[in-house]
Amino acid sequence: MSILYFAYGSNLLSRRMRERVPSARREAVAVLDHHRLACNKRGCDGSAKANLVPAAGHWVWGVLYRIEGAELALLERFESGYERVVVEVRTASGEARLASTYRSDRITEDPVPFDWYRGMILEGAREQGLPEQYLALLEALPAKPDANGAREG
Repeated sequence: MSILYFAYGSNLLSRRMRERVPSARREAVAVLDHHRLACNKRGCDGSAKANLVPAAGHWVWGVLYRIEGAELALLERFESGYERVVVEVRTASGEARLASTYRSDRITEDPVPFDWYRGMILEGAREQGLPEQYLALLEALPAKPDANGAREG
């Protein structure tokens, strides 16, 4: 059995997703209505990570991956501090789909991601062909340098 997973943060980047979950296969670009992307989840490294925040009139673009159910535990290991939830997204063609995704209530006092993390989200968003208007929102996210230059991901 497989599941649909809606990626909206660093897992937009297909090489990162395949490293984490080898069975992951891209199905479609999709949008989650009435949410906005915030980098306010407290990461294990002390920085801010991508998160979903309910917000009427806003939307979060991402990509749907199909994942073999046996590999869901692999993804769960990387999504520490997040809770898996089911959301209804719309594909670019307008089809409604149910998908698992992750959100967190572990909020940081410093909602600014490291520059490499924001860069990873942007690279993935470009790779997936997300709309230009949404790319502009991602480019406008504040970011800060990581004092540990060796760290990435």
